[in-house]
Amino acid sequence: MTAPLTERAARRAEGDEPAVRLDGVSKIYGQGKNGLLALDNISLSVAPGEFVSLLGASGCGKSTLLSLVAGLDSPTAGTLSVGGRKIAMMFQEPALFPWLTVSANVEMALRVQGVAKRERRQRAAEFLDIVHLGGFGAKRPHELSGGMRQRVSLARALAQEADVLLMDEPFGALDAMTRDLLHDELERIWQKRGLSVLFVTHNVREAVRLGDRVVLLSSRPGKVAEEFDVDIERPRVTDSPEVAELASAVTARLRQEVLRHGS
Repeated sequence: MTAPLTERAARRAEGDEPAVRLDGVSKIYGQGKNGLLALDNISLSVAPGEFVSLLGASGCGKSTLLSLVAGLDSPTAGTLSVGGRKIAMMFQEPALFPWLTVSANVEMALRVQGVAKRERRQRAAEFLDIVHLGGFGAKRPHELSGGMRQRVSLARALAQEADVLLMDEPFGALDAMTRDLLHDELERIWQKRGLSVLFVTHNVREAVRLGDRVVLLSSRPGKVAEEFDVDIERPRVTDSPEVAELASAVTARLRQEVLRHGS
């Protein structure tokens, strides 16, 4: 059972030009008999300003899909378009440079864009303020908690002035309380900046808590098994009855996929 169409789902139905579009995308690693089919004929779109959560069993190709959208790899078949939009990516590990200050880590994204040094410092401070880390610019990554390091990573992603944010289990290694706080932060920033987000997670409730839509991939090779529109009023709470009900339906469908493929 899926939820009724959300506003953004209605916009997709009306034909808004997608921020991200995959048509019949497949990805094979290797060649011949040793080739591994990771993604099989994936068709998926993300509307401008839409938050899409991507779920599936381990090894179903979720991270592969993000790599293709980010341009880090190329599809074996099919077409993929981001319409010339800028892409930023966040991973489960913050991947900060330990020898640089927090501010300097954020400034790296601005330096690549050719922003002058004085302006880089000012804008880095602004992005740190956005993620509620004002005053921490002079700290080193090892002086911060895991949640704070992920906030720095988010600030660095925002500094890329991207239109599309790809997130590969960014909160998977955090404790539940920190994860909930970062859900609130991410939702606030997403809504304020109008980003299109493709968010990979193994946590079904997290997927429902954050997403306008939950896309479920089958076990390898990854295919779109089902899509769930999330028509739950924001702001949401992870343990609310509405989130729990839809998460239960998604979990049941995920279990079917896992059992069907014998994983």
